[in-house]
Amino acid sequence: MTMQKAPLIGICRHRLSVDGEGVTTLVAFHGCTLHCRYCLNALCLQPDGMWREVTTGELLDEVRIDNLYFVATGGGITFGGGEPCLRSLFIKEFAEMMPEEWNIAIETSLNVERHHVERLADIASQWIIDIKDTNADTYRAYTGHDNRRALENLRWLLGKPGMAEKITVRLPLIPEYNNAADVETSRRQLETMGAKLFDEFEYVVQVQRNP
Repeated sequence: MTMQKAPLIGICRHRLSVDGEGVTTLVAFHGCTLHCRYCLNALCLQPDGMWREVTTGELLDEVRIDNLYFVATGGGITFGGGEPCLRSLFIKEFAEMMPEEWNIAIETSLNVERHHVERLADIASQWIIDIKDTNADTYRAYTGHDNRRALENLRWLLGKPGMAEKITVRLPLIPEYNNAADVETSRRQLETMGAKLFDEFEYVVQVQRNP
């Protein structure tokens, strides 16, 4: 059987309560649909930023070392990036191979074509969705793209029974792009869509100064 392959920028083990329940291993994919001004993992957009390419089987063999931690804490694999939803076929195949006690979390902007989200909707036990800001102009200025698709995908997910309890929406305060009032406006709008869980924080931007 030919296995799915995907390019990675890194694998980070033993993450606790950072990007998923329990102890998790973060698997970060190369490639993204956005070009965020303060990108945390800029390697994901650089042509030479790929660390290596793996098959689903190779990844399973590598992360299986932490099976005991995953099972004991209700953890598992968090797929991030980059944009993990672009690798929906890879994630689906991996989920079919992994131990059933493991959980999958997905850190995503949701700014992808709907079929990727539909493919992963029933696979992930937790969604960590970085909406940035619901204001279209703010979103475009910061990411270089429109946010319509991301909001439509979020609305679709929230429409599925029981999904709101699986979704944490990240609403960052982004220096030079939005403010606390903007974050509150975004939260109220998302609450009307059915979102219940939020992660609000402020980006810490390193400013280089000339001596």
